[in-house]
Amino acid sequence: MDLYLSKLVPLFIYPLGFALLLAILATGLLGVSAGLARLFLFTAIIVLWVASTPIFSDYLCLTLEGQYPPLAVEATPGADVIVVLGGGVQGPTPPRLTLDLADAADRVLHAARLYRAGKAPLVLISGGTIPWLGSELPEAGAMQTLLQEWGVPGDSILLESASRNTHENAVLSKRVLQDRGLQRVLLVTSALHMPRALATFQAAGIDALPVATDYTVIHRDWRTVIDFLPDAKALSRTSDAIKEYIGEAYYRWQGWITV
Repeated sequence: MDLYLSKLVPLFIYPLGFALLLAILATGLLGVSAGLARLFLFTAIIVLWVASTPIFSDYLCLTLEGQYPPLAVEATPGADVIVVLGGGVQGPTPPRLTLDLADAADRVLHAARLYRAGKAPLVLISGGTIPWLGSELPEAGAMQTLLQEWGVPGDSILLESASRNTHENAVLSKRVLQDRGLQRVLLVTSALHMPRALATFQAAGIDALPVATDYTVIHRDWRTVIDFLPDAKALSRTSDAIKEYIGEAYYRWQGWITV
């Protein structure tokens, strides 16, 4: 139940859900206070417009992604193991016959590159089954298949297939690391997710070096009028960034992040 609540409650804080709530309130106030109804509706429009502009979403995402700039594979130091977090690969759920790759699948590709470059002799995949995704195959299992297709041998892959969120990624990965006597890890996840993920792993007592990938913000020296107009992808990126800030606040409240 806690897992579902942690996913459902923020939906009403994200721009789309918040704007819809304001619009519903505005509708209910029409027969009570037309002025207040107009204010709520106007606020809903402004919230939705601003949150869906590329210039705003880029700014908000950059406050997270900018904390850990890209690190070239050849410049990455060595470690005992590469830990890659789930979130970018789903199993072959009907009607799909093969794996489905999301944007965050960059995590798996980057982990494979690090392994092939000899940065660590092992890859630990952390990711369990998320109930509402519809796949019975844990994310770790799907990612294992992909890693092997990209040249990582099966005997170099360790699986942690029970975690359902970042906190569980850290806690359950630590058990695997301790059992194997592994200490220093290269933590691979999306740049947007890295601040919360790294803080969670460090709070769990894991010596982790951040190796971010899957950057969403492209640096440009110029802007056009398009950057100030609503865009569905920009709204999605804004929501992703807000999700990370909400997640960080929740993790601090739970004591899962201590720095």
